[in-house]
Amino acid sequence: MSSVDAVIVGAGPNGLAAAVTLARAGLEVTVLERNSTIGGGARTAELTLPGYHHDHCSAVHPMAFASPFFSRFGLAERIDFVLPEISFAHPLDGGRAGLAYRDLDRTAESLEVDGPMWRRIFGPLISGQSALAEVTGTALLRAVRHPLITAALGVNALEQGSPLWNLRWRGDLGPALLSGAMAHAVQPMPSLGSASAGLALTTHAHAAGWPIPVGGSQSIVDALAADLRAHGGTIETGVDVTDVDELPPARVVLFDTSARAMTQIARRRLPSRYVQRIKRFRFGNAAAKVDFALDGPVPWRNAEITAAGTVHVGGTRREIASGEADVARGRMPTNPYVLASQPTMFDPGRAPAGKHVLWTYTHVPAGSTDDPTETVTRQIERFAPGFRDLILASTSSTAMQLEEYDPNYVGGDIAAGAGSFAQLLARPVLSPTPWRTPGKGIYLASSSASPGPGVHGMAGWHAALTALRDEFGVSESPSLSHEGDR
Repeated sequence: MSSVDAVIVGAGPNGLAAAVTLARAGLEVTVLERNSTIGGGARTAELTLPGYHHDHCSAVHPMAFASPFFSRFGLAERIDFVLPEISFAHPLDGGRAGLAYRDLDRTAESLEVDGPMWRRIFGPLISGQSALAEVTGTALLRAVRHPLITAALGVNALEQGSPLWNLRWRGDLGPALLSGAMAHAVQPMPSLGSASAGLALTTHAHAAGWPIPVGGSQSIVDALAADLRAHGGTIETGVDVTDVDELPPARVVLFDTSARAMTQIARRRLPSRYVQRIKRFRFGNAAAKVDFALDGPVPWRNAEITAAGTVHVGGTRREIASGEADVARGRMPTNPYVLASQPTMFDPGRAPAGKHVLWTYTHVPAGSTDDPTETVTRQIERFAPGFRDLILASTSSTAMQLEEYDPNYVGGDIAAGAGSFAQLLARPVLSPTPWRTPGKGIYLASSSASPGPGVHGMAGWHAALTALRDEFGVSESPSLSHEGDR
């Protein structure tokens, strides 16, 4: 095998971000992907009927405009996005709904008695959004570089992540709307992990919006792959890496895999004490997914919801917390949280004329083999009567089928590691450079490393920058600008 400077194991967004960064620094880079197509969770395909294009995992991208890596890469200049006026919505019984507009003032006004509280929480966070993106886009031990925004986030997380979380709310719309964003963490509520995630996601919803890539999440992956190839990198698919010693000789190997998989593949080059620490890294509860082909738009009882790119379905804050508690106890919730997006409302080319696709997932216990189709259908029907009659076809993935599709999703954990506050602080170990391992030239570049889950490329970028400093003596970040290629 001919030698290269760097091998990347896994062609998800983080792996490709690492590869792009290293190739831009002038290194010879090879990416190896076990599947026949690249993208990891950011793939788009016809999953239900011909002509209906669904996203496999990620669909809406709260960090696409906020990510420092994507900002430097110029992602918004490379592909087209649509930016819904309402970032996310949250229906309640009786036709009421919380609506998170991109405009903070409009959101606060719509929340009535909860509006002042909403402003108090998110006004300071939005003002410091750039610093917040840096704080939440790296290892939390580096948060001291931005003490003011860290303090603002921390104070609100302590309140909304504690039993005092309802103390200052006056109605039910505000807490329900925030809880829908908090539930992305797939953690018990209230908790510091769910509160931190919800506060950061909602800040991005107001500051930059939650964009949807035209054509699907595959567009993001294709842009990264095109840049890598333009700078001399190569990608090989259908290569299942099981032992680091079988790889081409390379000065560095970066793993866009779960932390567990990395230690298994690189076990000969990692000290046992580090492997034991990684064994203590916990995976969280799971998602199960349903994709629908529809004969028309979802008939939400509150018609304003149709303008939202994302809908959090699950009822009141109490109901969502109860459902997440059931999941944490290993039980299927009777009243589940469902995250839904109908991208064809904004990108109609993903389905035949007049038809739609609906992307949904719900939370389930780790390792679940239960088909979520009826549970998801029934919960959406609760807030959108007549939804069931519009279904032309559907396809589902249980938690274990998600793991089969992508082994990084251990037990169906799409975050590649529990999103508890402890594991946001130490991901996968407590260190200001958690992407570096004790093994010579071995780096972790996946969602199992800081800053955690999401399509933002940050773990891959940080891992690549760390490898450049450690192994190649390159201290400056290479230019990622699209302008420089023109």
